[in-house]
Amino acid sequence: MPPQAQRPSATFTSSYPALSRVLANDVHIGEAFDPKQPPKQLPPLFTAIWDTGATNSAITQKVVDQCGLKPTGMAVVHTAQASTTTETFLVSIFLPNKVAFPSVTVSRAVLRGFDVLIGMDIINRGDFAVTNKDGKTVFSFRMPSAECIDFVKQSKHSTPVTSTKVGRNDPCPCGSGKKHKRCCGA
Repeated sequence: MPPQAQRPSATFTSSYPALSRVLANDVHIGEAFDPKQPPKQLPPLFTAIWDTGATNSAITQKVVDQCGLKPTGMAVVHTAQASTTTETFLVSIFLPNKVAFPSVTVSRAVLRGFDVLIGMDIINRGDFAVTNKDGKTVFSFRMPSAECIDFVKQSKHSTPVTSTKVGRNDPCPCGSGKKHKRCCGA
């Protein structure tokens, strides 16, 4: 049996001329579609913020109205302020460079300054990397995931951090020869 052909990666990169505290870009949002019959033209464009702290993606009432979306259900949404019940919608999301998700369940949310929140339901479908070299922020996304990005393995000067707990009477890991409780654990 011949090996299965690997699907080519769908990728994009967003760059900022300075360090950015927010990862944002424009995305197209529309009704969900059958992947075998993609839409002939891209749906409306909206501004999205990427949030690795959000479990799921969300849209504002503006997106619901402009796309003529109908609710498909209800969900309990937990935010830093409170928990609330809100409507859900089935949408298609087109990221930059036509990286597309034809059927994503999103909830309605109030977002200040943005129309769409891209959460971990999208981010964890591929590789997501953020760099801040030379005072410029660049973030890149590809799907499907192509490799495990491990900066420790790539670096010749780093050592992996282990999560072993040091007991109070164990030798201190700093190498002083003292008990941990009388050295760094004091």
